[in-house]
This record gives sequence, C-alpha cells and structure tokens, in this order.
Amino acid sequence: MARIPQQLIDEIREKANIVDVVGQYVQLKKAGKNYSGLCPFHNEKTPSFSVAEDKQFYHCFGCGRGGNVFGFLQEIEGISFPEAVAKVADLENIPLAQEYREASTEAVVNTQQRQLIALHEKAQEVYHHMLVNTAVGEQALAYLHERGLSDELISDFGIGFAPNQRQFLEQVFQNEGFDRQLYPESGLFVVRDDASVADRFYQRIMFPIRNPQGKTIGFSGRFFATAAFPGEDQPKYLNSPETELFNKRMILFNFDKARNPIRKENTVFLFEGFMDVIAAWQAGVKNGIASMGTSLTQQQISAVERLADTMVICYDGDNAGIEATQRAIGLVTENSPMKVAIIRIPDGLDPDEYVQKFGSEAFAQLAQHGRETIFSFQLDYYRRKFNLANENDQLAYVETVLKELTKVDSLIQQDHYLTQLANEFHLQRETLQQQLRSLKQAKKTTRVATRQTPTTADYAYDAPPPMEFEGDSYAGLSQANAPQTPRRPLTQGERAEQQLLFRLFGEPRLLYRLQEAELVFLHEDYQEIYRLFTEFYESRGAFEVAAFLDFLEDQEIKNKVINIATLTMPEESTEQEIRALLRVLYKTRLADEINEKVIRQQEAGRVGNTQRELELAVEIINLRKQLKQTDIF
Repeated sequence: MARIPQQLIDEIREKANIVDVVGQYVQLKKAGKNYSGLCPFHNEKTPSFSVAEDKQFYHCFGCGRGGNVFGFLQEIEGISFPEAVAKVADLENIPLAQEYREASTEAVVNTQQRQLIALHEKAQEVYHHMLVNTAVGEQALAYLHERGLSDELISDFGIGFAPNQRQFLEQVFQNEGFDRQLYPESGLFVVRDDASVADRFYQRIMFPIRNPQGKTIGFSGRFFATAAFPGEDQPKYLNSPETELFNKRMILFNFDKARNPIRKENTVFLFEGFMDVIAAWQAGVKNGIASMGTSLTQQQISAVERLADTMVICYDGDNAGIEATQRAIGLVTENSPMKVAIIRIPDGLDPDEYVQKFGSEAFAQLAQHGRETIFSFQLDYYRRKFNLANENDQLAYVETVLKELTKVDSLIQQDHYLTQLANEFHLQRETLQQQLRSLKQAKKTTRVATRQTPTTADYAYDAPPPMEFEGDSYAGLSQANAPQTPRRPLTQGERAEQQLLFRLFGEPRLLYRLQEAELVFLHEDYQEIYRLFTEFYESRGAFEVAAFLDFLEDQEIKNKVINIATLTMPEESTEQEIRALLRVLYKTRLADEINEKVIRQQEAGRVGNTQRELELAVEIINLRKQLKQTDIF
C-alpha cells in the first residue's frame, strides 16, 4: 500500500484554508480574528466552537475537541487520515496520484461497514438501471414522468425500481462475488426460517437514502401497483430496517445534497416526504430535507442547526400534517436556538401535490414569501380545538394563545397579536396586556422553582490568583479560557508551563533560550510536549501547530497542545515575561521539594529518628533560602 509522502501532506494542508473546509459543515461567523459557530460534535445552544484561520486549527471550548483540517474531516466524516488528506486535496484541486487514493480508501477502519456500503451502492446502481433502461421499469418510469420528475432529476437522486422478484438482488450479489454472510446484516434481505434469504424490496420505486458523505446506506421503497400486482396488502412505503449503517433517528433524506445550499441560505426546509423534497428541489428549493418516516429527533435537529439559523417547516396541509407541524415546533424550540417559520400548503395538499397542481414557480414563491410565524400558525391551530361560537371556549382560547404568546420575544409581534386578539374578541387591550404580564411572571417563578441541577456553564470559573513568591512581581500568569467542565483549578506552576509552551509554539527559536536554562517541566505531560516539540522543530527547522498535530499520535497530548495554543496572551513575549515564567517553575519545584522534606521530617520525628530529623531541618532551611532569592534567571 503506497503511503502519502509527508511533503505532499504538508503541501495539501498548507494550501487548504480550514475556515473554508469547516464552513461546509458548520455555520461560522467572524468573532475577532477567529471564527465561531455551534460545535458539530456535541449539542449546544451557545457557540463554543472556534476556528483559528491564522493557526489553521479548530477547538471547542465546550467538549474539548480540536485539531487541524485533516483531524476535522476525520472526526466529522468518520474517515481515516489518508482519506481526509485525499478529500482536502480534492477540495483544493491538488493532484493526488491514484496509488495514494487507493491507499486512503483501503484505510477505512471498519471493514464490515465498507462492505455493507458496497452492497448498497451496487443495489442502488442496479435498481436505477432497472428503472431507466429495462422494459421491467417502463411503467414505473412513466409514472415518475407523469409526477413531473425529469430524467435528470431521477438520475440526480438515483431513483430506481426493484422488480417483482424475491431473488433478484441475491442473484446480482452472487454474480458480483459479495460475501453471503453480510446479507442478513445489510437489511436488504429477509431471512426465512430455513436460513435462506429473499429480497426485502420488490415491485417498488426505490429511493436511496444516503449518509452525509453521499454513500447509500438504506432505501425507502414506494409500492408501485399494477393490474398484474395490485398489492392491496402491501404498505405504501417500506424503509430499510435499523442496521449498522442505517439509524432512522440520525439520518435525514437529502442531507448530503442539501448541506451546502443550507449553509449558503442559512435556512433549512423540513418536509414530511421524499417526493416533497424532490419536488421542491425541482422548483429550485434545494435546501430541503425530510426525516425518515418518523417524528423529527433531537439528533436530526442537532445536525442541521450547525448549518442554519432558521428552519422552515413545510409539512402537508391536511390534519395529520398540521398536528405534525405542531409537534415539530415544540421539538425545535425546546432543543435548538434556530428560528422557526411555517409554510402552510393550502387546500390540504402536500408540497409535491402543490407543485403538480400549480407549478414549480408557484411553489418557489410560496417558499420564499409564504412563511408565517409560530404564533400565527398556533392562532389557527388552537382555533380548531375550540368552538368559538361558545363564550367559555372563546375565553379558554384566548387564555391558551396568551400562554403561547409568552414564548414570543419580539415586543412588536406581541403588540400586533394583542391588538388582533382584542379586536376579534372585543376585549380591552390593556386587560390582555396585564394578563400576558401575569402569565410571564408565573412562568418565570415556575422556572426558578423547578430549576434543574446546574449546567456546565454554572461550574465555569477562573483559577484562583497565583500564590505569591517573595520577589515575584510578574502578574501575567492569568488562566486563559476558563474550563468548561467541573475540574480543579490550575496551579500557578501549571499555568506557567502552559504559557511557556504557548510562547514556544509562537516563537520556536525560544527553544535555545530554554535549553540554556536547562528547563525541566513539573508535569510529565508538559515535559512530553516539550520533548516532542524539540524533536519536531529540530527535524523540520520550522513550526506550525497544524503540522505538529499531524506529528502527534496520542490524542490526549493533541488536546493539551490545542488547549495551550488557544491561550489568550499578548502577541509577543518579553524577556521579563520569560524570566518570570522560568522563575515560577523553579520556585514551584523548590516549594514542592520543601513540602516533601517537611513530610519526611515529620515522619522521622514520629519514629524517633532525631539524627534524620535534624538533617532534614538543615536541608529545608537551605531550600527556603534559595526560594527567597530574586536573582534567579
């Protein structure tokens, strides 16, 4: 297997801009000299994910993950290092020999997953061929054309047809030489009592489901009834079962294709069905996705909120779609900072039916200009629950929607809707305003009374002031970036170690100054980073954090390096600062030695070893004299 040369790896990393790469997965905003956004690796509502363009690495102050451009792709795509290098090369249009690409493909850790993906990719290829190139698929193809799908659209989405044969796919895989033991794990087959297998999908129009990397990992098959096979007992849609590849709670239909449009528009459209997504795509709304036949999940919300500020819910216009919209509103508002807008399809239609009836241009206009607020939707939603010809129901309705109005932050919107309610139900606007204030206060009181265990933000703290050493006047040893998880504060010595390494990263030639001082760190991890830095710098003659991260193997050491590199300090060091930091390490080591000898002295006194007790007393006195010296370094 050919290994990608280090020189080529360095070239690819240096030509890439990590902001551009990360920006394809995370919505980034300029924050000082860096960029920030919601972390793609854990759920959060306040951005703690930072990308340093000048240093070409990322770091999350919430979960602690960080790395360079290759590390980011490895984390988010679940790919190997060679694969990440190849992907960055493609993004930057850097030529990469086929032998290196083959090496990157072979480096996938989970061999079974790779084989299962190969099964699905072959199935998708064969199903598509059956639809567009065979007599067996003619009727299904004609049906899709009647639904308004062009050949280009069918090709873009890889739509296919599974013929009415239960051994069709099995025969294809057998001819391709696939491992039969993988069949039950793939979800593409049903295992019979006698251990034989049969195709799960037959007589169905097949919609491939892809992971965020665009690889087919499952299918949704729509039953295609014909005169010869009406299939009254068949479900309209049949999805792949849960497998090692396919988790319905995680996967979103079309997310692979919609990701860049979502990021570009800063908006995601949420549809109920695959055909709705495809119809919207054909109408020019390319930032549409759909959940997998189940209610929206928190994992799916987390996947899209990293790319968009706004979610537009565009479910079916029938009663079931309205109820599903209400549920989705609750899930999104409770679990995400995204703004939510609603599009209601008129006449009880679904988006696909609307496109067929009124055309793509009409749907594009509706998607752009037909959005309404959550509260506007809920005014009509709750109206359906009450008989407004009845006075008691009128009052109950007003009370209900006022409770919903407490969730509206905009004072302008509040004012608008209070006026609307007062006019419709002939109530005093001031009375409604007073009731709204009362509901807000009650809500606030309840929230305080039922407050849960403090969050990690409640535990964030600054390290206590450094202990004073006589003769030390350096006040720059502050802790940068308070920790995001409950943990002990850093000691003064640890902070000095971190800041010395930070200076070393930014001013590599400082190494010779530290070597002259015979620097030894207090803690093994920092001493190891210092050793690795020395090895890296002396072999390369230059230093970049992004390149150093590729050189490191231990993930814990990588995390410490990233934490150090994100410290906040003045741009350039001074001789006074370096001397002060070295002095802190020297005196901390002396203080630790004194403490150790005091403990041994006490132990000697306890066992009656007077001679040893006196010897240790003399040693302690001498060390304390050294500790008071001010002319060190």
